[in-house]
Amino acid sequence: MVVRAGGKCATTNGAGLINGGTPLPRLKLLTSLICFVTFDLFVDTCDVNPVRNEFSNIHAAALNEIESPHDSQPFAPVWHTSVVLILLSFVVASSTGLHQLHRADHVNHRIFSYIAIATAEWLISAFIWLGCSRPGFTLRTLTGPMSSNWRPVLRDIGVALAFLIAANILLAIVGHLIRATPNQSLRNLLPHGRAEVAGYLFLALTAAICEEVIYRGYLQRQFTQWTKSASIGIILQSMIFGASHAYQGAGLMLTICLYGCLFGLLARWRGSLRPGMMAHFLQDGIGGLLLASYAVK
Repeated sequence: MVVRAGGKCATTNGAGLINGGTPLPRLKLLTSLICFVTFDLFVDTCDVNPVRNEFSNIHAAALNEIESPHDSQPFAPVWHTSVVLILLSFVVASSTGLHQLHRADHVNHRIFSYIAIATAEWLISAFIWLGCSRPGFTLRTLTGPMSSNWRPVLRDIGVALAFLIAANILLAIVGHLIRATPNQSLRNLLPHGRAEVAGYLFLALTAAICEEVIYRGYLQRQFTQWTKSASIGIILQSMIFGASHAYQGAGLMLTICLYGCLFGLLARWRGSLRPGMMAHFLQDGIGGLLLASYAVK
C-alpha cells in the first residue's frame, strides 16, 4: 500500500537503467550524493561524527561500485512465484471491491478493510518464507542485513529520509504533469477517528514490511535471476507493485509503479530492505494521515 496525494507525485522513467541490469553510474552517484548531502545537513546539529564518517565511506564506495548479481539462483521454483502472483491478484481484486463498496462514513467497513488487507499481506509473506527452497535460505536472505547496532540504524534512517524527500520531489512533478488525483476509493480508505487511525497505522506498518519483502525482497530478485538482468527485475516488480494499487486510479497507479522502480533501486543499492521499509511506512503512515486531515477540511 502506497498512498499518493494528487499533484504530488513524480519519478524517473527508467532511462537510468542500462541493458544487462546495471543502473547507470551517474544515477547511482546522484542518489548517493542526494542522500549524503541531506544526511550531512541532518547530522550537523548532532554529535554523530562517527556516523558521518561511515556515511561518507558509503558515498565514496558508490563512486567505484560495479554491480554484480547478489545471488546465483532463484529462491523458489516457478510454480511458487506463480502462486504468489495469483494470491496478489486475488488480494488486489478483493481490496478494490472493498474500497469501492464502502461508504466514507462506514467506520466498521474501514477497520475491516485494514484488518483484511493486513492479514492477507502477512499470509503471503509467510507463504514466501515457508515456500522458498534454496539451501541455507532464511528470512534475512530476503531482507538483507539489519544490524541492531545504533550506527547502521541511524544510517538507514538518514538514507530513508533522504530517499523520501528526493523521491517525493520527483514524484510530485510527474503527478502534476499527468494530473493524478485521489479517487473515491482512496478517500474511503483514509482513517477518521482514533480507532481508525490506530488500525490504519498498523496497516501502514504491515505494508512497509510485507510489501518490501514481497516486491523488492522476493519478486525483484526472482525476476532478476530468471532474466539475468537487475533492470528487468526492478521494472517487472514495479509494474506488479503499481498494478496492486489500481484501486487508486490510473494516474496514481502509474506514479506508484514509478515509485516502485525507485524503491527497487534503493534496495539494490543498499543491499537491505530496511531503508525502504522505513521510507514506505513514513509515506503511507504520515502521507495517509495528512491526506485524511486535508480531506476533512
